[in-house]
Amino acid sequence: MKIIVTGGLGFIGSSVIRNLIYKNDVQILNLDKSTYAANPEYLDFLHNNDKYKFQQGDIADKELIETLLRDFKPEVIMNLAAETHVDRSINDPDKFIHTNIIGTFNLLECTRNYLNSDSINVPQNFRFHHISTDEVFGSLGKTGLFNEFSQYKPNSPYSASKASSDHLVRAWNHTFKIPTIITNCSNNYGPNQYPEKLIPLTILNALQGKDIPIYGNGEQIRDWLYVDDHAEALYQILQKGKIGETYNIGGNNEITNIELVKKICLILDEKIKVKPSKIKSFVELISFVQDRPGHDYRYGIDASKLKNELYWEPSTSLDLGLLKTVDWYISNQTFKSTLK
Repeated sequence: MKIIVTGGLGFIGSSVIRNLIYKNDVQILNLDKSTYAANPEYLDFLHNNDKYKFQQGDIADKELIETLLRDFKPEVIMNLAAETHVDRSINDPDKFIHTNIIGTFNLLECTRNYLNSDSINVPQNFRFHHISTDEVFGSLGKTGLFNEFSQYKPNSPYSASKASSDHLVRAWNHTFKIPTIITNCSNNYGPNQYPEKLIPLTILNALQGKDIPIYGNGEQIRDWLYVDDHAEALYQILQKGKIGETYNIGGNNEITNIELVKKICLILDEKIKVKPSKIKSFVELISFVQDRPGHDYRYGIDASKLKNELYWEPSTSLDLGLLKTVDWYISNQTFKSTLK
Protein backbone atom coordinates (compact mmCIF):
# COMPACT_ATOMS: atom_id res chain seq x y z
CA MET A 1 0.00 0.00 0.00
CA LYS A 2 1.44 3.35 -1.06
CA ILE A 3 0.47 6.15 1.34
CA ILE A 4 1.11 9.87 1.28
CA VAL A 5 1.05 11.24 4.84
CA THR A 6 0.89 15.02 5.00
CA GLY A 7 2.23 16.65 8.14
CA GLY A 8 4.30 13.58 8.96
CA LEU A 9 6.96 15.48 10.93
CA GLY A 10 4.34 16.68 13.38
CA PHE A 11 3.32 15.09 16.65
CA ILE A 12 0.42 12.96 15.40
CA GLY A 13 1.72 12.50 11.87
CA SER A 14 5.04 11.06 13.03
CA SER A 15 3.20 8.64 15.32
CA VAL A 16 1.08 7.53 12.37
CA ILE A 17 4.18 6.89 10.29
CA ARG A 18 5.93 5.00 13.10
CA ASN A 19 2.88 2.78 13.43
CA LEU A 20 2.40 2.29 9.68
CA ILE A 21 5.95 1.71 8.52
CA TYR A 22 6.18 -1.83 9.87
CA LYS A 23 2.87 -2.96 8.45
CA ASN A 24 3.12 -5.39 5.55
CA ASP A 25 3.63 -3.95 2.07
CA VAL A 26 3.46 -0.30 3.11
CA GLN A 27 5.40 2.48 1.39
CA ILE A 28 5.16 6.00 2.81
CA LEU A 29 5.83 9.41 1.32
CA ASN A 30 5.93 12.03 4.06
CA LEU A 31 5.06 15.55 2.88
CA ASP A 32 5.72 18.20 5.50
CA LYS A 33 6.24 21.96 5.30
CA SER A 34 8.75 21.74 8.18
CA THR A 35 7.37 24.64 10.19
CA TYR A 36 8.04 25.41 13.86
CA ALA A 37 6.31 22.32 15.32
CA ALA A 38 7.89 19.85 12.89
CA ASN A 39 10.87 17.84 14.06
CA PRO A 40 12.90 15.59 11.71
CA GLU A 41 14.30 13.81 14.75
CA TYR A 42 10.92 12.11 15.21
CA LEU A 43 11.70 9.88 12.23
CA ASP A 44 15.50 9.80 12.20
CA PHE A 45 15.38 6.01 12.44
CA LEU A 46 13.86 5.83 8.93
CA HIS A 47 16.70 7.56 7.06
CA ASN A 48 17.91 4.34 5.48
CA ASN A 49 14.53 2.64 5.15
CA ASP A 50 13.60 2.09 1.51
CA LYS A 51 9.90 2.04 2.47
CA TYR A 52 10.04 5.71 3.49
CA LYS A 53 10.60 8.95 1.58
CA PHE A 54 10.46 12.55 2.76
CA GLN A 55 9.45 15.58 0.72
CA GLN A 56 9.50 19.08 2.17
CA GLY A 57 6.63 21.15 0.85
CA ASP A 58 3.31 22.91 1.34
CA ILE A 59 -0.01 21.13 0.73
CA ALA A 60 -1.20 24.38 -0.87
CA ASP A 61 1.48 24.05 -3.60
CA LYS A 62 -0.54 22.73 -6.54
CA GLU A 63 2.41 21.97 -8.81
CA LEU A 64 4.20 20.01 -6.11
CA ILE A 65 1.12 17.97 -5.15
CA GLU A 66 0.35 17.10 -8.76
CA THR A 67 3.95 15.96 -9.28
CA LEU A 68 3.92 13.80 -6.15
CA LEU A 69 0.63 12.16 -7.12
CA ARG A 70 1.82 11.48 -10.65
CA ASP A 71 5.20 10.06 -9.60
CA PHE A 72 4.32 8.24 -6.37
CA LYS A 73 0.85 7.01 -7.42
CA PRO A 74 -0.58 6.67 -3.90
CA GLU A 75 -3.44 4.41 -2.91
CA VAL A 76 -4.11 6.55 0.16
CA ILE A 77 -3.67 10.17 1.19
CA MET A 78 -3.77 10.76 4.94
CA ASN A 79 -4.10 14.48 5.50
CA LEU A 80 -2.67 15.42 8.89
CA ALA A 81 -1.02 18.67 7.79
CA ALA A 82 -2.58 21.45 9.86
CA GLU A 83 -1.97 24.42 12.05
CA THR A 84 -3.43 23.26 15.37
CA HIS A 85 -2.74 25.57 18.31
CA VAL A 86 -5.77 27.64 19.34
CA ASP A 87 -3.71 30.44 20.90
CA ARG A 88 -1.72 30.90 17.70
CA SER A 89 -4.94 30.95 15.67
CA ILE A 90 -6.20 33.85 17.79
CA ASN A 91 -2.97 35.81 17.34
CA ASP A 92 -2.37 34.96 13.66
CA PRO A 93 -5.36 33.33 11.91
CA ASP A 94 -3.95 33.82 8.38
CA LYS A 95 -1.72 30.74 8.58
CA PHE A 96 -4.66 28.61 9.70
CA ILE A 97 -6.75 29.72 6.74
CA HIS A 98 -3.86 29.02 4.35
CA THR A 99 -2.97 25.54 5.56
CA ASN A 100 -6.20 24.16 6.92
CA ILE A 101 -8.60 25.51 4.29
CA ILE A 102 -6.63 26.44 1.16
CA GLY A 103 -4.26 23.50 1.65
CA THR A 104 -7.09 20.98 2.01
CA PHE A 105 -8.88 22.48 -1.00
CA ASN A 106 -5.71 22.11 -3.06
CA LEU A 107 -5.22 18.50 -1.98
CA LEU A 108 -8.80 17.68 -2.95
CA GLU A 109 -8.55 19.36 -6.33
CA CYS A 110 -5.24 17.68 -7.12
CA THR A 111 -6.74 14.37 -6.02
CA ARG A 112 -9.72 14.93 -8.29
CA ASN A 113 -7.40 15.55 -11.24
CA TYR A 114 -5.34 12.51 -10.28
CA LEU A 115 -8.37 10.21 -10.16
CA ASN A 116 -9.70 11.53 -13.45
CA SER A 117 -6.39 11.33 -15.30
CA ASP A 118 -6.24 9.16 -18.39
CA SER A 119 -2.45 8.96 -18.23
CA ILE A 120 -2.09 7.60 -14.69
CA ASN A 121 -3.04 4.10 -13.63
CA VAL A 122 -4.83 5.08 -10.40
CA PRO A 123 -5.38 2.30 -7.84
CA GLN A 124 -9.03 1.27 -7.72
CA ASN A 125 -9.14 1.24 -3.91
CA PHE A 126 -7.86 4.80 -3.51
CA ARG A 127 -9.09 6.81 -0.53
CA PHE A 128 -8.57 10.28 0.91
CA HIS A 129 -8.48 10.18 4.72
CA HIS A 130 -8.89 13.59 6.36
CA ILE A 131 -7.88 13.77 10.02
CA SER A 132 -9.72 16.44 12.00
CA THR A 133 -10.69 17.42 15.55
CA ASP A 134 -13.64 17.33 17.92
CA GLU A 135 -13.27 21.11 18.36
CA VAL A 136 -15.30 21.61 15.17
CA PHE A 137 -18.41 20.73 17.21
CA GLY A 138 -17.94 23.62 19.62
CA SER A 139 -18.41 23.35 23.36
CA LEU A 140 -20.44 20.93 25.47
CA GLY A 141 -22.17 21.62 28.76
CA LYS A 142 -21.81 19.33 31.74
CA THR A 143 -23.61 16.48 29.97
CA GLY A 144 -23.72 14.97 26.51
CA LEU A 145 -21.10 13.78 24.01
CA PHE A 146 -20.15 14.63 20.46
CA ASN A 147 -21.13 11.99 17.90
CA GLU A 148 -20.93 11.76 14.13
CA PHE A 149 -24.20 13.67 13.77
CA SER A 150 -23.29 16.57 16.06
CA GLN A 151 -23.85 20.03 14.65
CA TYR A 152 -20.76 21.99 13.71
CA LYS A 153 -20.30 25.03 15.99
CA PRO A 154 -16.62 26.03 15.91
CA ASN A 155 -15.65 28.79 18.31
CA SER A 156 -12.01 29.64 17.49
CA PRO A 157 -10.19 30.49 14.25
CA TYR A 158 -8.47 27.11 14.55
CA SER A 159 -11.66 25.07 14.91
CA ALA A 160 -13.41 27.17 12.26
CA SER A 161 -10.61 26.44 9.80
CA LYS A 162 -10.80 22.72 10.55
CA ALA A 163 -14.58 22.75 10.26
CA SER A 164 -14.22 24.41 6.87
CA SER A 165 -11.80 21.71 5.75
CA ASP A 166 -14.21 18.98 6.91
CA HIS A 167 -16.99 20.57 4.88
CA LEU A 168 -14.78 20.71 1.80
CA VAL A 169 -13.93 17.03 2.12
CA ARG A 170 -17.57 16.08 2.53
CA ALA A 171 -18.59 18.21 -0.47
CA TRP A 172 -15.89 16.77 -2.73
CA ASN A 173 -17.09 13.29 -1.79
CA HIS A 174 -20.73 14.13 -2.47
CA THR A 175 -20.31 16.20 -5.62
CA PHE A 176 -17.17 14.81 -7.24
CA LYS A 177 -17.30 11.27 -5.79
CA ILE A 178 -13.83 11.53 -4.27
CA PRO A 179 -13.55 8.48 -1.97
CA THR A 180 -13.10 10.21 1.39
CA ILE A 181 -13.22 9.39 5.09
CA ILE A 182 -13.20 11.97 7.88
CA THR A 183 -12.12 11.32 11.45
CA ASN A 184 -12.57 13.70 14.39
CA CYS A 185 -10.41 13.03 17.43
CA SER A 186 -10.20 14.31 20.99
CA ASN A 187 -7.10 15.92 22.56
CA ASN A 188 -3.94 13.93 21.83
CA TYR A 189 -0.97 13.61 24.17
CA GLY A 190 2.21 11.56 24.48
CA PRO A 191 5.98 11.73 23.85
CA ASN A 192 7.34 14.17 21.25
CA GLN A 193 4.54 16.74 21.53
CA TYR A 194 5.59 20.33 20.97
CA PRO A 195 5.65 22.06 24.39
CA GLU A 196 3.13 24.80 23.69
CA LYS A 197 0.40 22.23 24.43
CA LEU A 198 -0.83 21.75 27.99
CA ILE A 199 0.72 18.42 29.00
CA PRO A 200 4.30 18.91 27.72
CA LEU A 201 4.26 22.55 28.85
CA THR A 202 3.27 21.43 32.34
CA ILE A 203 5.99 18.78 32.51
CA LEU A 204 8.81 20.92 31.12
CA ASN A 205 7.93 24.00 33.16
CA ALA A 206 7.78 21.90 36.30
CA LEU A 207 11.16 20.31 35.64
CA GLN A 208 12.65 23.79 35.16
CA GLY A 209 10.98 25.21 38.26
CA LYS A 210 8.86 27.62 36.22
CA ASP A 211 5.23 28.59 36.80
CA ILE A 212 2.68 26.17 35.33
CA PRO A 213 0.03 28.42 33.74
CA ILE A 214 -3.63 27.40 33.92
CA TYR A 215 -6.24 29.36 32.00
CA GLY A 216 -9.09 30.79 34.06
CA ASN A 217 -10.15 28.49 36.90
CA GLY A 218 -8.90 25.33 35.19
CA GLU A 219 -12.33 23.72 35.21
CA GLN A 220 -12.45 23.21 31.43
CA ILE A 221 -12.88 19.53 30.58
CA ARG A 222 -11.12 17.58 27.83
CA ASP A 223 -11.10 13.97 26.69
CA TRP A 224 -7.48 12.79 26.36
CA LEU A 225 -6.35 10.28 23.72
CA TYR A 226 -2.87 8.72 23.79
CA VAL A 227 -1.27 9.47 20.44
CA ASP A 228 -0.31 5.88 19.58
CA ASP A 229 -3.89 4.78 20.27
CA HIS A 230 -5.01 7.44 17.80
CA ALA A 231 -2.53 6.16 15.21
CA GLU A 232 -3.80 2.61 15.62
CA ALA A 233 -7.40 3.79 15.27
CA LEU A 234 -6.51 5.55 12.03
CA TYR A 235 -4.96 2.34 10.72
CA GLN A 236 -8.09 0.35 11.55
CA ILE A 237 -10.20 2.97 9.76
CA LEU A 238 -7.80 2.89 6.83
CA GLN A 239 -8.30 -0.86 6.58
CA LYS A 240 -12.00 -1.21 7.32
CA GLY A 241 -13.63 2.22 7.24
CA LYS A 242 -16.43 2.96 4.79
CA ILE A 243 -16.05 5.56 2.08
CA GLY A 244 -18.09 8.71 2.76
CA GLU A 245 -18.31 8.04 6.51
CA THR A 246 -17.02 9.98 9.49
CA TYR A 247 -15.69 8.39 12.66
CA ASN A 248 -15.13 9.96 16.08
CA ILE A 249 -12.03 8.83 17.98
CA GLY A 250 -11.92 9.38 21.74
CA GLY A 251 -9.80 8.29 24.66
CA ASN A 252 -12.56 7.81 27.26
CA ASN A 253 -10.50 10.01 29.59
CA GLU A 254 -12.45 13.15 30.50
CA ILE A 255 -10.81 15.31 33.13
CA THR A 256 -10.62 18.99 34.05
CA ASN A 257 -7.45 20.87 33.15
CA ILE A 258 -6.64 21.57 36.78
CA GLU A 259 -7.11 17.93 37.78
CA LEU A 260 -4.90 16.85 34.90
CA VAL A 261 -2.11 19.24 35.83
CA LYS A 262 -2.26 18.16 39.49
CA LYS A 263 -2.09 14.53 38.39
CA ILE A 264 1.07 15.28 36.40
CA CYS A 265 2.57 17.15 39.36
CA LEU A 266 1.98 14.18 41.66
CA ILE A 267 3.67 11.84 39.17
CA LEU A 268 6.64 14.20 39.04
CA ASP A 269 6.72 14.39 42.85
CA GLU A 270 7.26 10.62 42.95
CA LYS A 271 9.94 10.64 40.28
CA ILE A 272 11.91 13.80 41.10
CA LYS A 273 13.11 13.75 44.69
CA VAL A 274 15.29 16.86 44.49
CA LYS A 275 12.93 19.55 43.28
CA PRO A 276 13.76 22.97 41.81
CA SER A 277 13.02 26.38 43.35
CA LYS A 278 13.00 25.00 46.91
CA ILE A 279 9.47 23.63 46.53
CA LYS A 280 8.12 20.58 48.32
CA SER A 281 5.64 19.65 45.58
CA PHE A 282 5.35 20.63 41.93
CA VAL A 283 1.74 21.59 42.64
CA GLU A 284 3.16 24.78 44.19
CA LEU A 285 4.16 25.95 40.69
CA ILE A 286 0.55 26.09 39.43
CA SER A 287 -0.40 29.63 38.47
CA PHE A 288 -3.83 30.74 37.28
CA VAL A 289 -3.72 33.21 34.37
CA GLN A 290 -6.31 35.20 32.43
CA ASP A 291 -8.52 32.92 30.37
CA ARG A 292 -8.12 32.99 26.60
CA PRO A 293 -10.91 34.46 24.45
CA GLY A 294 -13.73 32.08 23.57
CA HIS A 295 -12.35 29.20 25.64
CA ASP A 296 -14.57 26.14 25.16
CA TYR A 297 -15.80 24.59 28.40
CA ARG A 298 -15.95 20.89 27.58
CA TYR A 299 -15.24 18.38 24.83
CA GLY A 300 -16.40 14.76 25.04
CA ILE A 301 -16.41 12.04 22.38
CA ASP A 302 -18.88 9.26 21.77
CA ALA A 303 -16.72 6.72 19.91
CA SER A 304 -19.30 3.92 19.96
CA LYS A 305 -19.55 3.85 16.15
CA LEU A 306 -15.86 3.05 15.90
CA LYS A 307 -16.20 0.40 18.60
CA ASN A 308 -19.32 -1.24 17.20
CA GLU A 309 -18.43 -1.16 13.51
CA LEU A 310 -14.64 -1.48 13.45
CA TYR A 311 -14.04 -3.05 16.89
CA TRP A 312 -11.56 -0.43 18.05
CA GLU A 313 -11.16 0.95 21.56
CA PRO A 314 -8.28 2.88 23.16
CA SER A 315 -5.88 0.61 25.03
CA THR A 316 -3.98 3.21 27.07
CA SER A 317 -5.50 4.53 30.28
CA LEU A 318 -4.82 8.14 31.22
CA ASP A 319 -2.71 7.06 34.22
CA LEU A 320 -0.52 4.80 32.10
CA GLY A 321 -0.29 7.30 29.26
CA LEU A 322 0.76 10.10 31.59
CA LEU A 323 3.42 7.89 33.21
CA LYS A 324 4.89 7.05 29.80
CA THR A 325 4.73 10.69 28.73
CA VAL A 326 6.32 12.05 31.92
CA ASP A 327 9.11 9.46 31.72
CA TRP A 328 9.85 10.47 28.14
CA TYR A 329 10.09 14.18 28.93
CA ILE A 330 12.27 13.54 31.98
CA SER A 331 14.66 11.70 29.66
CA ASN A 332 14.39 14.40 26.98
CA GLN A 333 14.30 17.66 28.93
CA THR A 334 16.07 19.64 26.20
CA PHE A 335 13.44 18.65 23.63
CA LYS A 336 12.34 21.89 21.94
CA SER A 337 12.38 23.60 25.32
CA THR A 338 12.51 27.03 23.67
CA LEU A 339 9.21 27.87 22.03
CA LYS A 340 9.23 29.55 18.64
